[in-house]
Amino acid sequence: MNRRILVAMSGGVDSSVAAALLVEAGHEVIGVTMKTFCYDETAGPSRTCCGLDGILDARSVADRLGIRHLVFDVEEEFTRDVIDDFVDEYAAGRTPNPCVRCNSNTKFRDLLARGRALGCDGIATGHYVRAEHSAEGSHLLRGEDAEKDQAYFLWGLPRSMIPQLHFPLGALTKPRVRELARERGFITADKPESQEICFVPSGDYREFLSQRLRPRHPALEPGDLVTSDGRVLGRHDGYAGFTVGQRRGLGGGFPEPYFVLEIRPETRQVVVGPREELTVAGLEATGANWLTAPPEPGTEVGVQIRHRGRSIPARIESIENDRWSCRFHAPEPAVTPGQSAVVFSGSRLLGGGRIERTVRLERPDGSTGTEDQYRSSALRAKASMASRSESESSAGMSTRTSTN
Repeated sequence: MNRRILVAMSGGVDSSVAAALLVEAGHEVIGVTMKTFCYDETAGPSRTCCGLDGILDARSVADRLGIRHLVFDVEEEFTRDVIDDFVDEYAAGRTPNPCVRCNSNTKFRDLLARGRALGCDGIATGHYVRAEHSAEGSHLLRGEDAEKDQAYFLWGLPRSMIPQLHFPLGALTKPRVRELARERGFITADKPESQEICFVPSGDYREFLSQRLRPRHPALEPGDLVTSDGRVLGRHDGYAGFTVGQRRGLGGGFPEPYFVLEIRPETRQVVVGPREELTVAGLEATGANWLTAPPEPGTEVGVQIRHRGRSIPARIESIENDRWSCRFHAPEPAVTPGQSAVVFSGSRLLGGGRIERTVRLERPDGSTGTEDQYRSSALRAKASMASRSESESSAGMSTRTSTN
């Protein structure tokens, strides 16, 4: 059945092709670009998807498709739901997911509300995710292209919204999407992907925080670099510059590579240590949102803890109100408070939450396991950590993502 569908058009190649495929399928399409914090008439070309050039590129594609194109001003909502949260999380010693916040709050909810006002039957985006609709219900699944799958970013959507969502690119690869854009003569066909946070196009989020936080905020003040047993190793110039799993910026003189293990905002301490101390047994998450019936304790699931990260085999330990916990089958390194923990059953997205705290490995103190068992698990985790790229360990896989 042909429908009227509101399509979010960021000015990138993905949303351009999503709109084209819906038009060619016979739907009545209305394109919309969201004016957020980073739109600035005086700034000139922007590297992000949300600047003035993004609006102009989206309009060019809409004109070529012969569809209406609108611009929605969501700066107030975006600042409240995304930017303020980003600043608050870093001030609290955690590492936020701004793209998750944007999708969970500003982007999809606002699009759906405005789409209804325009008489639309649904909304669509250029995310690499699949929506499965049947008489038994609607579900979200990973995109077919594992390199571009973006289901991780959508765990916070309201379950009631899923039947109205369309993701035309879910079964496509990025190279194929660019081919389709070139065939249609879109100005966005070879446009580079945006790799920075849209409201921090320079990539210098510490400078951004210094502009948003009050003068001499503790997050930007010097503090101690300490080991897990309390030994002071040196000083840092502000805990907001660190994230769990980070290696860069810790200085030298250690007997082996050291990583950030924990951030303690109340004392301004950044706890560091070797790889084996970075591994944990599980996590506890808060702000739970389920797109299906919540899994029962004991359910075997896959848990993804970072964008482009693998699905980690785990067991749900508890679910209570907006909190849940899981235990990994094997020790996992660099589990970062503030990031998203997203739960899957195979390719189906079940839900997720924000990582509140980690569950440390049980140390060989005679009460649990043996020292050999602990050493074996630590060595496996160390090998896993060593196989990761230096860029991943250095950046802590904190907030960068592709947003085209």
